Amino acid sequence: MENKKLYVVMVGLPARGKSTIANRLKENLTKDSIKTRIFNNGALRRRLELKNTSFAEFYDPKNTEGAALRERIALMNLERARKYLVGRGQVAILDATNVSIKRRNMTTSLLKGHPLLFIECINDDPEILAASILRKIAHAEFNHFEKKAAIQSFRKRIDYYNTIYTPIKEGRNFIKLDSLNNQIMQEELVDDIPYYDRIRDFLMTDSVKSLFLIRHGETYFNLENRIGGDSGLTESGKAQARALAEYFKNKKIPVIFTSEKKRTIQTAEPIKALQENCTVIQFGEFDEIDSGICECMSYKEIREQMPDIYSARKRDKHNYIYPEGEGYISMKSRIDTGIKKALYLSSNSDNIMIIGHQAVNRMILSHFLYRRPEDVPYIYIPQDKFYHIVATQDKKLFQLKKYKIPRLG
Repeated sequence: MENKKLYVVMVGLPARGKSTIANRLKENLTKDSIKTRIFNNGALRRRLELKNTSFAEFYDPKNTEGAALRERIALMNLERARKYLVGRGQVAILDATNVSIKRRNMTTSLLKGHPLLFIECINDDPEILAASILRKIAHAEFNHFEKKAAIQSFRKRIDYYNTIYTPIKEGRNFIKLDSLNNQIMQEELVDDIPYYDRIRDFLMTDSVKSLFLIRHGETYFNLENRIGGDSGLTESGKAQARALAEYFKNKKIPVIFTSEKKRTIQTAEPIKALQENCTVIQFGEFDEIDSGICECMSYKEIREQMPDIYSARKRDKHNYIYPEGEGYISMKSRIDTGIKKALYLSSNSDNIMIIGHQAVNRMILSHFLYRRPEDVPYIYIPQDKFYHIVATQDKKLFQLKKYKIPRLG
């Protein structure tokens, strides 16, 4: 077992995934019996019960009192991290913005004796940022704000940090990470970095502790064997949604991702209602396959009215693209993007839920199952069962589970 020591220093503007990366990195290193601890400046600030630190003006660089307090907190955490590595600790993760050259130079000068690895998290997707801010303001420190005011305050906090932000351009050891897509944009290593292979592998790997992949309940279009559209749930479909809510009511589901179609949203609503704190986030990336000129038609109608289309798709379902629409092969990019967004926004949640559609859920499953492309359109996606997926560096689990649906009438 390696007994080398390492400081990992997170860098980036607020709501860019630093704490998510830090927590998952700690979890993965700890699984390998590498003693790891996170030193989070924000958590320390909240523990000290300081007043008015949730207000944006506290982060104004011109606020000398606030700047002095933030400096003091940073120094306290640096000292705590140093003592941890002097003792039995092996990896100390400093979780803070560290966006200024001054702060990074101070960190380097005070942490001697062991190498430092800077990890800069970058993500400027506006939709992800907006959703991340909603998760941030759910914290107790924002309870005294109205929702709109809390969002404005947090965005102003980001603006203040932006005035002093200097991205890493050079240094001894650093990684610039696209934290949404798990892509290393740039890396520079001068020193021998302990555990680097483990860290790099983790940063580039999708990790899912527990994903519940559900197909929406029965719709009126399902009864007529019609494709696409925006049909709502039948009474049976609503019963399925209520049954799912009962099944999951004792599991903590902090976030449910749906498409923008009403059938997935209607399926999510009863589940959310039985959860203590649950957010439903709609992604267009999870919308069902666009069948173009065949939208809202039944398969029988397509066969009779457009036999060439029916035959061509039957011959090669994976590669076929509906006229003025899309196909499995052309959906892949948006589905992969939706998965990345869901994993990013699920933060450190043990349980994630995605409520999608038949073709969409086939694509999501194939993302983790690595099925042959030609087999993807035939993956079994029932409406009375759901998939439970675990996909981490040391465990792969795929289970099809049934839930009890009460009979109507």
